[in-house]
Amino acid sequence: MMSLLATEWAHCGRFGCGWPGVTSSGPGGFTLLELVIAVAILSVLAVVAVPVVQLDLQRQKEADLRQALRELRTAIDAYKRAADEGRVTKKADASGYPPRLEDLVNGVPNIKDPKARPIFFLRRIPRDPFNPDANLAPGDSWGKRSYDSAPDAPAAGEDVFDVYSLAAGTGINGVPYREW
Repeated sequence: MMSLLATEWAHCGRFGCGWPGVTSSGPGGFTLLELVIAVAILSVLAVVAVPVVQLDLQRQKEADLRQALRELRTAIDAYKRAADEGRVTKKADASGYPPRLEDLVNGVPNIKDPKARPIFFLRRIPRDPFNPDANLAPGDSWGKRSYDSAPDAPAAGEDVFDVYSLAAGTGINGVPYREW
C-alpha cells in the first residue's frame, strides 16, 4: 500500500502538487499578469485617494482661515471697546479702531491706569493661510478695510475696521475667500 502512494505522489516536487496537471518548478514568484493587476488596483486607489487628500487639506486651510479671522476680528473689536471706554487714546475725529494691526500685538498704553501699563489684544498676528508669499510679514498677508471704506469695496485707510483674505479662490461652501 505504501508503495502505491509513493509512486502516485512521486511526481510531486518539494513544494507539493497543487492542481492536477500543474507542476511547480521551484519557489514561486509573481507572474507578469499578477503584477499588472496589482499595479492597476493601486493606481485606482491612488486616483480615488488624491482628491480626498486635497479636499482634506483645503478643509484644514479653511478652518485655519476661519480661526485667524475670528482672532483678528475679536482683537479689533476689543481695541474698539477699550477706545470707547476711554482706556485707549482716541482723537475726537477718529473711529476708535486700531491704526495698524501691529498695535494689537505691541500694545497701547492704558490711560486709565496710573502706571500706564500697556493693553495687549493679541500675542501674535496670525498669517493668512492662503497667502502664498512666506516673505510677507503676517500683518501684510491680510487685506485691510478702514472704517470709511464701503463694504463692497474694502480699502485701507487711517484705521483697521476689518480684515479679509487676499486669496483669489473660492471656499468649499461656494463663497470667495475675500468675502469671509
